[in-house]
Amino acid sequence: MMEGAMNRRKFLAVSSAAVAGAVAESSAEAALAPAQTNSASSIGLDLMRHRFGVNYTPSRNWWFCWNDWDTGPIRRDLDAIAALGADHLRLMLIWPFFQPNPKWVSQAHLDRLAQLLAMMGERHLDALVTVFTGQLSGWYFLPSFNRLSDGFYIDTAMRSAQELFVRELARVMKPHDNIIGFDFGNELDTCWSAPLPQGDAWMAEMFKLMNQLLPDGLHVNGVDHHPWFESDTFSAQALAAARFPVMHCYPHWTGADKYGGAMDPPSVKLLAAMATLIRSFAGTQGIPVWAGEFNTCLKDLPEKGQAEWLEKAVHAAIEQGVSWFSYWDSHDVDHKFQFDPVEYSLGLLTNDGRVKEQGRVFQQLAAAYRGKRVNFPTASLPSPPSDRTVNGTWQWILNWLEWKA
Repeated sequence: MMEGAMNRRKFLAVSSAAVAGAVAESSAEAALAPAQTNSASSIGLDLMRHRFGVNYTPSRNWWFCWNDWDTGPIRRDLDAIAALGADHLRLMLIWPFFQPNPKWVSQAHLDRLAQLLAMMGERHLDALVTVFTGQLSGWYFLPSFNRLSDGFYIDTAMRSAQELFVRELARVMKPHDNIIGFDFGNELDTCWSAPLPQGDAWMAEMFKLMNQLLPDGLHVNGVDHHPWFESDTFSAQALAAARFPVMHCYPHWTGADKYGGAMDPPSVKLLAAMATLIRSFAGTQGIPVWAGEFNTCLKDLPEKGQAEWLEKAVHAAIEQGVSWFSYWDSHDVDHKFQFDPVEYSLGLLTNDGRVKEQGRVFQQLAAAYRGKRVNFPTASLPSPPSDRTVNGTWQWILNWLEWKA
């Protein structure tokens, strides 16, 4: 463990009693206390200081709630998330709900977004707003005017619709002082693919538009792991050159579970390894990296095991200089909806609001590290993988970990 990282045993011993008491509080004032103690505004967009947040999954009606709006359950969700010490949320806009027509964006849905941002602001929670979603938790939400997937990046009519949507969102977001910025979408590459030159050109133009409309924001392209592991839609070099590269880290979906158990290095050090992989494409150790989504997605891992993985994975990532952490996700998903079975139990909280073991560990981590300065690694940086395939990248990671499966 590098200098500045906390000894795990000491970390758990010092914080466990305080956490148990804080989580047990039920009043709204107590629920807001963790966020107020070290508010997001004190860290802001400082990429050199640690932040902890979640990908928000509404407890009532998932993200279908955009079409069945009820602020009561959302307020309770936000209170519970703030009580865990989160300082930001990643919000999923379902594109066809918000923009049913290429020339029209629903004002009702924009108003709901504004309400959500205001409710978050009251609880000192900052917002990263996804745009072109697209694909979420295994379901596809394609706008009615999206005739051909390969036209997403090059079709002029699609580009005009995209620009209108971004402009309307920026208009609604700009008055709020708790905005981080835009995320292009939820793992665009899983929904719309393109040759690298087309993807990179579109990405450059979208960054330009978003920076023009919200110049004080921090805008990112939250792709899944594939572009980092193989050639897929966006080049790893262009992604790594962004102001804040984002990685989505899941032992199950990346295949880490093929190389060892849940507590073995390929799994618990996946965030650390992917941060090094990103820096190998950037050519420098000194760039901030955002763990925009992370969880095991190992369906058979019990709460205690998930909590243990979370604690070990974040410590290893902090040792490797990962800046911000956004856990997937806030709440479990109601079984009344049809999802891949792995999706139902990924939350820090159950669907009815009970704090899970991983929720308690998340709070401990946030309390211990939020606002602390990031220590970048000083070890010699390896060259990027020469074999740009999933298997080739995994061999690169295993070599870096000095792990033989």
